[in-house]
Amino acid sequence: MRKVIGIGETVLDIIFKDSKPVEAVPGGSTFNAIISLGRCGVNASFISEAGNDRVGDYIIKFLRENGVNADNVSTFPDSKSPVSLAFLNTKNDAEYIFYKDHPHDQLEFTYPDIQPDDIVIFSSYYAVNPVIRPQVLGLLDYARSHGAIIYYDVNYRPAHKDDVIRITPNLLENLDYADIVRGSNEDFTTLYKKDEADKVYNAEISFYCKQFIYTQGSQPVEVRGGKDFKKSYPVHNTNIVSTIGAGDNFNAGFIFGMLKYGITRDDLLRGLTEEQWDKAINCGLDFSADCCKDIFNYVSREFGEQMKG
Repeated sequence: MRKVIGIGETVLDIIFKDSKPVEAVPGGSTFNAIISLGRCGVNASFISEAGNDRVGDYIIKFLRENGVNADNVSTFPDSKSPVSLAFLNTKNDAEYIFYKDHPHDQLEFTYPDIQPDDIVIFSSYYAVNPVIRPQVLGLLDYARSHGAIIYYDVNYRPAHKDDVIRITPNLLENLDYADIVRGSNEDFTTLYKKDEADKVYNAEISFYCKQFIYTQGSQPVEVRGGKDFKKSYPVHNTNIVSTIGAGDNFNAGFIFGMLKYGITRDDLLRGLTEEQWDKAINCGLDFSADCCKDIFNYVSREFGEQMKG
């Protein structure tokens, strides 16, 4: 059975609506995707650190309750769990304030068992953070040498816009390692001041990675696959309660689709067919739509049970 290995941060998302806190849920970009995959019966594991506190204990327990291997989530004696405040606006899109001590990030783990066509997902500032770069790069090297598919979600927030020059070498290295790159219009506006899929792909991505997914909220998902493939996919109409996990769950769904339809690293290197793109993107849209129906950051347990079938 193919496995999915995620590496990323853990945070506690405190969600506000009309200036009042309405929910607190474990989060983190890769974390959210991995929880959804665990709920859908995928063999998933997560590499991270958690605070040595009640929040950290809760997060590790939550991973395990959702079928995710948490053996490589470390806790360090003086560490505190990061917190993110997410303020939902009238469209139920979120604005964030992060409370995290990035210079004190630590990461210790043993390399998990990785086989050809297993999938490694990583994202966000975590993926470019200079403090833990050696460990992240080590995992990417290990995954590549073992024939895994590397899925990179750029997910670069405006909160880090002043760090762009400093992290650019790590960003380029990530693009080079990746077999698939996904990013949102907001990411690329922050990084490159570009806001069209073709401009971003041609100028910034295609040299490093041919398979590219560009999401833009409620607007169609744009896919570029080398010179030969270009397609737009309308997003599903859904009653939106929160968009906090929308992109993370699109990632989970696309990865689920790759597993379900047997898409391999060789397929990606050759370039996916239209049918393969259609199936995997549709899974991404299904997961994303389900997540947006509720205040939580992942697909519902009921949706997960349906996917297991």
